[in-house]
Amino acid sequence: MMFEIKPMNPEQYRQQTRRSTVYIALTFILLALLLSGLAVMVLGVQGGDNFRLNLVGVLVALVTTLLLVRYLFWSQPWMAAAVYGWQLKRSLMKVTNVMHHVTAAIMAGDVSAMKLLRFYHLGVTQMYQLDANSSALSQMVREIDLHKARLEALGVDTEQTRLDPAWIDAVKKFAPLK
Repeated sequence: MMFEIKPMNPEQYRQQTRRSTVYIALTFILLALLLSGLAVMVLGVQGGDNFRLNLVGVLVALVTTLLLVRYLFWSQPWMAAAVYGWQLKRSLMKVTNVMHHVTAAIMAGDVSAMKLLRFYHLGVTQMYQLDANSSALSQMVREIDLHKARLEALGVDTEQTRLDPAWIDAVKKFAPLK
């Protein structure tokens, strides 16, 4: 699956992800209270130790919440920002997992590896902006700028906003540097 970096306002992103987090947390809390109470009411002992029934109710509520998030909430408009953030981070992790190959491929002059690293830089930049983590981003600016300048010198488009899975496959053939 091809992921594409989309322009996003960091303030709106954080507001929307906070809202979706609250919705999910409230869903879990309500389910936990309802299912724990129901388990104790149906199977519990009056005045007895019903800890296990409460625990089972909470665990069932957790599983139910996870299923609701994955199969019902995931496609809802109020979850769009959170889903995008999750997909962005997952795409960046795919690149991180082969970064040792990317470095070797770039040293060998492989253009797809250069594009992959540029996508990674653009994605990390957006992720840090969305998460309001400017200190981590400032540590990478020099590396990002140097790589961008190298791409420009080679005449390679620097707007690599799509993660092409073929790039990841292509860099895997390069032996990692030691």
